[in-house]
Amino acid sequence: MALTDLQLKQAAPRTRDWKLSDGGGLYILVRPNGSKLWRMKYRLHGKEKKLSFGRYPEVGLKEARLMRDEARVEIGRGGDPARRRREEKIAAIIRQGDTFEAVAHEYIAKREAEGLAMATLVKSNWLAKVLSKSIGHRPIAEITPHEMLAVLKRHEREGNYEKAKRLRSFASRVFRYAVSTLRAEHDPCAPLKGALISPKPKHYAAITDPAELGGLLRAIDKYEGNHTTLFALQIAPHVFVRPGELRHAEWEEIDFDAAVWRIPAGKMKSRRQHAVPLSRQVLEKLMQLRGLNGESRYVFRSLTSRDRPMSENTVNAALRRMGYSGDEMTAHGLRATASTLLNESGLWSHDAIERALAHQDQNVVRGIYHRGQHWDERVRMAQWWSDYLDQLRECGELNELSRAAIA
Repeated sequence: MALTDLQLKQAAPRTRDWKLSDGGGLYILVRPNGSKLWRMKYRLHGKEKKLSFGRYPEVGLKEARLMRDEARVEIGRGGDPARRRREEKIAAIIRQGDTFEAVAHEYIAKREAEGLAMATLVKSNWLAKVLSKSIGHRPIAEITPHEMLAVLKRHEREGNYEKAKRLRSFASRVFRYAVSTLRAEHDPCAPLKGALISPKPKHYAAITDPAELGGLLRAIDKYEGNHTTLFALQIAPHVFVRPGELRHAEWEEIDFDAAVWRIPAGKMKSRRQHAVPLSRQVLEKLMQLRGLNGESRYVFRSLTSRDRPMSENTVNAALRRMGYSGDEMTAHGLRATASTLLNESGLWSHDAIERALAHQDQNVVRGIYHRGQHWDERVRMAQWWSDYLDQLRECGELNELSRAAIA
């Protein structure tokens, strides 16, 4: 017999649980403590199961009947509402644990295991830290495009256009990872392409005038700071690798006999192993430094620990101490210096210079074909470049170097 609201209100507790049935498996369970709980029993594959619909009067009679009818429709279609609700509960618990911050760190750990370059790992951790201040605690599956746009626009309003762009890109990668690992259904950053102000291209300050470069080299020789920093300043112009690649150089990567520095793929931006031919001048400096830092893993060891590389800003800070502002010269700008002057010399092929800079060829097929090319030319170019730098440092002006030196 169907229940009425009056019956439910008048149902008094007893010393034991007792029931009032409404039909279709729905009943109210009256507990000795006075609570009245909606339950539904049903059979599936010959086994009795139960569903809970909440507490009366928070869940009224009409609402309980509606939930019963929905459950019966699901059962009639071959479903199991008890199992579905249990899975939804587990999924909700998992989602609460799968915050953006947790998934971001899991994604970074995955990329580290895949050999991501150290410099990129550092940047990724920094971006994750910035985003965690606003959405780190949020279940990743619940973050919406509107929420992400508000976060990114906050940085954009502060004039940090490049930062906002990088945050969107990193967050998008984290969301796509969450989708692929079944923690989210979509990437809320995907609709935001084009929503942010495009930053102006950033060019690293670099000296490209030969006479000014000679002045820089002479200033470096007079540097009175830490000896490791001095050697880094002296060697960097000759090898013109990225600052992160330089400071993470390890002694085991240097082959003195073959005069080559082999940088593992994991340390390279291009994700490819890179070989740097070493001139006589660079080898001499490295031998001197090995006598001082040979007990360290790193060629350019930290000023405070032999088990860590020098800090990211050491070379730039030294340039500032020497009187060169960030608008005049940067550690990364040494690559632009070399690229400009090597190309202007007219002595070397563009491909050899690009290989020396470890620039990735945009034409994939061409890049694979040329990967092992130009080595002999690069060896000659490395020695010519070191001789050229010595001449600038000693003379302060460019004298025509004999082409016989590169023949």
